[in-house]
Amino acid sequence: MFKEPLKAMIERAEGSIGAFIMGTDGIAVEKVLTDEARDANLDVAAAEFTSLVRNAQRTGGDTGLGNLRELVVVLEQAVVIMRLFSREYFVVLMMKPDGNLGRGRFEMRKAELELAREFVI
Repeated sequence: MFKEPLKAMIERAEGSIGAFIMGTDGIAVEKVLTDEARDANLDVAAAEFTSLVRNAQRTGGDTGLGNLRELVVVLEQAVVIMRLFSREYFVVLMMKPDGNLGRGRFEMRKAELELAREFVI
């Protein structure tokens, strides 16, 4: 049930190599990886980026700027987009540096709307 939105994101956003549904506890609920990404440590990276999400959530609340919606991290070999769909769950899309970031963000928004119905908020 949760794999379909992840597969759709990867198929529609050029340059995507992996997608995850993560809990803010760092545990992956679901994941879909392309063949070229299977040897990379994307699972570890997704879990490590959870601490960034938690810190950004806390900072938004502490400063009165509101809830975290999206976080983008650009690395030399990957772009990581994290989009929250509840306080405890978020979607991660990992892309090649030359991937279509705009399309990736659009597909994540669509997946967020679909997944939010599945995870009772």
